[in-house]
Amino acid sequence: MKGLVLRSVGSSYDILGEDATRYKGRLKGKFKIEDKKLTNPIAVGDTVIFTLENKATNDVMIEQIGTRTNYIIRKSVHKSEHSHLIACNIDEAFLVVTLAAPETSTGFIDRFLAAAESFRIPVSIVFNKSDLYDENLLKYKEDLSKLYEGIGYKTFLVSAEKAEGIAQLKTAASGKKVLFSGHSGVGKSTLMNKIFPGLNQKTLEISGFSQKGVHSTTFAEMFDMGNNTFLIDTPGIKEFGLMEIEKEELKYYFPEMRELIGSCKYHNCLHRNEPSCAIRQAVENNMIAASRYKNYLSMLENEDNRR
Repeated sequence: MKGLVLRSVGSSYDILGEDATRYKGRLKGKFKIEDKKLTNPIAVGDTVIFTLENKATNDVMIEQIGTRTNYIIRKSVHKSEHSHLIACNIDEAFLVVTLAAPETSTGFIDRFLAAAESFRIPVSIVFNKSDLYDENLLKYKEDLSKLYEGIGYKTFLVSAEKAEGIAQLKTAASGKKVLFSGHSGVGKSTLMNKIFPGLNQKTLEISGFSQKGVHSTTFAEMFDMGNNTFLIDTPGIKEFGLMEIEKEELKYYFPEMRELIGSCKYHNCLHRNEPSCAIRQAVENNMIAASRYKNYLSMLENEDNRR
């Protein structure tokens, strides 16, 4: 039987079968050793083929993993040479960011966008907690919106606390498999609860001492909201280390740089300090944002860039 992975906890998987029944699956051992560099062989959003092992308990054995149309992947936090799948086969990602309590850096934003661009996954940037923004933060948000909308990303300004902008998010998510991602404490679970009342995802306040987020979601889970709408809640991400992107490829995942590829003097230009570089010239002429270029260089050097 074919099914959709709704939740992954350790080596156990909740699967929505094509018969609309929910099953508890485990993976055949051979899959666990096929890719030793991947911490999780199956992720939320995967399609799988399984066989029923126990009809009374709906326990099943996963026999095959379907071909993935896309996925979001990052470097494993605990194993630097390993990667971790966040979610697979998604239609859009909502990157939830906050400019206060806690602050999301442009470095984190740009790393996530590059990872999504590598699979042409549309991303909308959701600025949450607008009720906390003073005049300076609102101006900063407008500057960021202008920057990212100028290179093709949608942005939303919302307040989960005041339920502002929620209707627009619900409309944007309808009929899609949507991944909610971002730092801990930015309000992913709270936003999902506001978009679909009754979802009752667990939420926590941020740490008053550090002003950093506290994990309320401890594993990825997909929720079937009906009408072909699925929401994926994920644990907060502290850092986003890129995987599966070679240095020579990175420029292709910056839309504003992609337009200038081929205009540099050298065909293998990495846009660092090479002569007659069209990308650096565009930065000097304010055609490419200095923050984006700085973050591009950081990714080239594989720096942490979490803040």
